[in-house]
Amino acid sequence: MYKEIYYNYLDSMQDEKRQSIDKEKVLSKIDELNNYLEKLEEVKPVDFKEYESSIEKKGACERLLQIAVETIIDIANILVSNLKLGIPEDEDKMFEKLREEKVISKNMEKTLKEMKGLRNIIVHKYAEVDDELVFENLENIDDFSEFIEEIMKFIKKK
Repeated sequence: MYKEIYYNYLDSMQDEKRQSIDKEKVLSKIDELNNYLEKLEEVKPVDFKEYESSIEKKGACERLLQIAVETIIDIANILVSNLKLGIPEDEDKMFEKLREEKVISKNMEKTLKEMKGLRNIIVHKYAEVDDELVFENLENIDDFSEFIEEIMKFIKKK
């Protein structure tokens, strides 16, 4: 009888461990993301003309967008790993797994896939980087805050 209770307790602890999230790690990454977003706000040009004419602003904005998206990918990886959702084939599948687990909304999944696409364009210089596309994404910087809100809401429940 006592062994059965003990083993049931151990099983419940394992289940809890399987579903536990390294909140400290996630929060640290969110803090890192917030720092990049603050820097992006500081260097963000007021209009497209300023963006287009300043190689320094273009370079800074591209780099900060790139590492901000990479930080989101890092957070997603941590969550997928902590929640034991398996090994996704690629980042799109990782975002799908998070949506299926109700970590993020369907709308956010779509947004993250678009962000990842922009990051790939910046990093790999697909057909050269379209300045208008990058500038347009600077105007959508609130998407990053919405991601943070969804993640914070999820980890508060855990």
